Amino acid sequence: MAKFLYRIGGWAATWRKSVLAGGILILLLAAVFGLRMGPVFEGDVSIPGTEAEMASKALQEKFPSGTASNAGKIQLVFESQGKSLESPDVKKAIQLSLEAISKDNNVASIADPYASGTISPNKEIGYATITYKVPGSDVKASSIEALDRQAEKLRDAGFKVEKSAISGQPEIPKVGVISEVIGIALAFLILLIFFRSLLAAGLPIITAVLGLGIGVLLILIGSNYVDLAAISLTTAIMLGLAVGIDYGLFILSRHRQNLLEGKSIRESIAVATGTAGSAVVFAGITVIIALIGLSVTSIPFLTFMGLAAALTVFIAVLIAILVVPAVLSLLGDRLMPKSAGKKNSYVPARESNAWGRFVTKFPLPVALVGILLLGFISLPALHLQTGLPNDGMKSVETTERRAYDLLANGFGDGFNGPLIVLATADGVQNPQSAIAQAAEEISGIKGIANTAPLVPNQDGAAAILTVIPQSGPLDKETGKLVESIRAKSDDTESQYGVKLMVTGSTAMDVDITKKLNEALPVFGLLVVGLAFVLLLLVFRSLLVPLKAVLGYLLTMTATLGFVVFVFQDGNMADFFGITQSGPILNFLPMLTAGILFGLAMDYEVFLVSRMREKFVHKNDAKGAILFGIKSSGSVVTAAALIMVCVFAGFVFAEDTMIKSMGLALAFGVLIDAFVVRLAVLPAIMTLLGRSSWYLPKWLDRILPNIDVEGSALEEEKSFSASNNDHLKKSVSR
Repeated sequence: MAKFLYRIGGWAATWRKSVLAGGILILLLAAVFGLRMGPVFEGDVSIPGTEAEMASKALQEKFPSGTASNAGKIQLVFESQGKSLESPDVKKAIQLSLEAISKDNNVASIADPYASGTISPNKEIGYATITYKVPGSDVKASSIEALDRQAEKLRDAGFKVEKSAISGQPEIPKVGVISEVIGIALAFLILLIFFRSLLAAGLPIITAVLGLGIGVLLILIGSNYVDLAAISLTTAIMLGLAVGIDYGLFILSRHRQNLLEGKSIRESIAVATGTAGSAVVFAGITVIIALIGLSVTSIPFLTFMGLAAALTVFIAVLIAILVVPAVLSLLGDRLMPKSAGKKNSYVPARESNAWGRFVTKFPLPVALVGILLLGFISLPALHLQTGLPNDGMKSVETTERRAYDLLANGFGDGFNGPLIVLATADGVQNPQSAIAQAAEEISGIKGIANTAPLVPNQDGAAAILTVIPQSGPLDKETGKLVESIRAKSDDTESQYGVKLMVTGSTAMDVDITKKLNEALPVFGLLVVGLAFVLLLLVFRSLLVPLKAVLGYLLTMTATLGFVVFVFQDGNMADFFGITQSGPILNFLPMLTAGILFGLAMDYEVFLVSRMREKFVHKNDAKGAILFGIKSSGSVVTAAALIMVCVFAGFVFAEDTMIKSMGLALAFGVLIDAFVVRLAVLPAIMTLLGRSSWYLPKWLDRILPNIDVEGSALEEEKSFSASNNDHLKKSVSR
């Protein structure tokens, strides 16, 4: 592969203008098609085949219109603030506003709090349900604006008025420009310190943004053909930007080293693409495999989320091995390091640095401190609770959060998470009587605050029972209540012939969380097994892959522990701008496991491949560790800090899901690079000595030789240069 990439790099350097123009042309074409077609994202995170989803389908069959309609709905919540909502002047003001809203041609009906009895026991909080003629995604902005105008009039009259999110409308997470700007600005600062050149610092960022633009626009086009969750775009942006900058950094760094060696610009670019480019391709493939591996869970939204992120990583790899060499060629000797005047000044006086010498001098204390630290950080993960964030976890500055709080204050915590129970009595002589008896059985289950009257369908063989839990939608008790009602179905079916099915958004979230938690161990085993096999092939050792996998597991548990500590337990919430603690995003552990696996293997490859190269030549285990930390440690440090900055920038986003993803990935990369890869694992390798590189001879014979650092190419070039020098000397004689 190194030789092939060498030729690719040389070709791109020769045809630099054409390659760069081609990249820009692809971006423009993608922009024309992508912006013309527009995004079509799904707002919900759903899994087909769950009990709640099957209950929802059964509900639509039994209630083909009306109750089971998918029409967009908004709850307008009022608080009279000291007055009774039933006082004449308050009632008149609210009804006049609702009458004005009803004049909108898009409004199908309004259930006001007086006719429907949706007023709290203390008479100070109530809500009206506005139902539109079209699904939530098709409600016009003018209709929302008309509603907002009436809400503002009521506020001017002394009422507190808030509105819920419209049902059925995809809610694309708001990343905010500040997230990307902060991440890119910090990445530029790190590159500037690393390269000490404005031009060199800007190059990886510009090429990464080019690749990210192409990837994002292709995702927008793809959203018209497959069902993509809105969060997929954010994940792709987050990962595509981070790896794009890192991959550009690796090739640029090797190119500048080659220039210092005295190579010509074209040769330097070709060698950098063949050597560092090989590592980039391997790293990219590893990340892509991990992301595509999410498909083994058989969860559609997670599968497409992984594919979308994998697409941006794939584009980042192509940009790194094609566009980056072209840009390097265009910039020519302007990228030459300032120390170029000193021959071979890039070569360290000693093949070690202070950190490497410290780790190898005190390996046991370093390993123990690192492992104990990671273990301590992992402890909160023991009480990990997952779920899907709702309006109650949004910022208090949003009207949806304030509406959620008002409803909880007026009607109880469980009001925001009602359970829809479908009771069917097919083939029973007196179905309504049987369903009523089954409903009585349900009302006695522990954890129910109250139940609404039964709503039968046209033939009377089915009815809907709305159950209000005592606990909130994200509480564990609510999940237990869902299971209790389902378990009760066996009794009601045998006694009354009534089957009970539970659905609704809360039950959907409970089932999704359960499905994801069940899929996590399967995906974890796949990732760990894949990591071991890949590293076994690359490093031709049994213990190096084993300790790398164990290090990855420490990274994962510590990352989850820190996320639980902050998001679930509420510690440091003000520092990170978290307005409400609660369960961890239910697909975050699996997504984090996939992404961190790819990134952890990247750093492992960049560090340990140089160690192996030195060990093969010198047969000195400790010297190999020192050389690896010295030669690759600074690049890995810069790459990891860039990743951390890009991911940490998303912690400033408003959306809770994006915040948690940004924090998890930033912290995960931080501890994996600096605690696991640069401290614990080198310390353990020092303790193991030559045993680190043990591989049975029979296994060595059957394993293919994978050269991810392009060592064979470098040796070939060195040999060729040596022969040329020898021939020149012979001719001169």
